[in-house]
Amino acid sequence: MTSLDQRQETEDAEPEGYAAARLRLLHENAQDGRARRQALATLTDTWLAELFDAAAPPRGVALVAVGGYGRGELSPRSDLDLLLLHDGRAEPAAVAAVADRVWYPVWDLGLALDHSVRTPDEARKTAGEDLKVHLGLLDARHVAGDLGLTTALRSTVFADWRNQAPKRLPALHELCTERAERHGELRFLLEPDLKEARGGLRDATALRAVAASWLADAPRAGLDEARRTLLDVRDALHLATGRATDRLTLQEQDQVAAHLGLLDADALLRQVYEAARTLAYAGDVTWREVQRVLRARSLRPRLRAVFGGGRGAPERTP
Repeated sequence: MTSLDQRQETEDAEPEGYAAARLRLLHENAQDGRARRQALATLTDTWLAELFDAAAPPRGVALVAVGGYGRGELSPRSDLDLLLLHDGRAEPAAVAAVADRVWYPVWDLGLALDHSVRTPDEARKTAGEDLKVHLGLLDARHVAGDLGLTTALRSTVFADWRNQAPKRLPALHELCTERAERHGELRFLLEPDLKEARGGLRDATALRAVAASWLADAPRAGLDEARRTLLDVRDALHLATGRATDRLTLQEQDQVAAHLGLLDADALLRQVYEAARTLAYAGDVTWREVQRVLRARSLRPRLRAVFGGGRGAPERTP
């Protein structure tokens, strides 16, 4: 590698280089919402991987994206959800030094950061205690470092999720119900919260988690398109306001509609309400199926006891 190449690589890893590239991507490149989100996630991955490598991490350390960043759904003002995963063999001071070399440049740019430093056992224990942490880890994606460490954690997290589905899914349903009571039905609100209201992005994430349990699945028709619509609207909202907000207020709806190439606020709300209706319907069908499957499972042991469950299986002959 020439000295010019080395200097260019250093400049690209600096916050200013990433900030300029990010600004160009958000405001100059004519890309639709999905392509821009993927491009922003890729650009951020590259920058964070360079910061991680420059920190000279010890062996057995990995940088992992979780939550929305793990899914590649990086809106202009989204938080960066990051996990610094280590196998516990390195000195704590060395791991802390790597964390500082990665976290501080993110903070210096004014980006919101949700971060943690854990071993796989600690991550698994925390997920077992906190449903929201477990949901975030279901979307874990490797960014840099020890790929085997990330892969093993993903396998463990998914296995735990499937094994604990009879307990986890009712808790997730209760969480969704409480959130709907607090934030209302998205398709009936004049100033909807695109993320928290019923039929919003949180519900889309919950449906992905149900599918990952292998216990039930959501109706597929229109689901991906509805989710993309809400993500596109949130992107436009972030660009229009310059803030990390999910509430589509009346005063900003015309501006958001213009960002999306729509005629006016009414056209925007029609799209939002249709997407919310699709997600809410998928949620209703999915949670009914979850309850049916769980009821059938709970009845099975009692039926076996009543109808000869204690007897051995009959001998079968060809």
